[in-house]
Amino acid sequence: MRSLILYLVLLAVPARAAELRVFAAASLTNALQEVAAGRSDVRFSFAASSTLARQIEQGAAVDLFLSADEAWMDYLAQRGLIATETRIAPLSNVLVLVAPFGQAKPVTVAPGLDLAALLGRGGRLVTGDPAHVPVGRYAKQALERLGLWAVAEPRLARAENVRAALLLVERGEAPYGIVYATDAAVAPKVRVVGTFPADSHVAISYPMAVVKARDGTAARALLAELTGPKAKAVYGKLGFVVR
Repeated sequence: MRSLILYLVLLAVPARAAELRVFAAASLTNALQEVAAGRSDVRFSFAASSTLARQIEQGAAVDLFLSADEAWMDYLAQRGLIATETRIAPLSNVLVLVAPFGQAKPVTVAPGLDLAALLGRGGRLVTGDPAHVPVGRYAKQALERLGLWAVAEPRLARAENVRAALLLVERGEAPYGIVYATDAAVAPKVRVVGTFPADSHVAISYPMAVVKARDGTAARALLAELTGPKAKAVYGKLGFVVR
């Protein structure tokens, strides 16, 4: 009798929706939190795309991967870890030079920039680690094409992701940093002092895809929501370039 009562009680309780896990580039933090506001069944993990991709490779239980560059999505695709037919790249961004608010003047980012003088004695230029962090890769490529890498490399502070780089500038621990425009926009303690020419680096891209070995149906529905019209309106409002 008790077993029957317990069975009936369980039938009367609505099944709790399975939690969907999303691994996303740190630069998408504010946007995704706004887009998915009210979705208690979605859990985000934000970090460098490289860190997240390697965790997926090691077997992390994830439904969606949202990268800040094509290379790390390619990394997973080559290992058969994403549903390639779901891959989409709806967003881009702008690479900018930032400084602590009120402590710097506008800078023309172009060949011939005296970066050593700009940084001053002992000053560091912070960005993501070019060895694996997307923003750092874009930054290195831009600095190389502008003829500034030789000066920048020995004075580079290598952060674990774009938000960590931004934080060092906010705290005044680095006089300048290279981040995305959208990250600078949500940091009131920093100021954009220069913009890197679009042709100084490959186009910034945010590929998104469903990760295999999970509930593909629910993940595809969530991906459609995160790339749909309402979501794109939020991305545009926050400064992303919507494709």
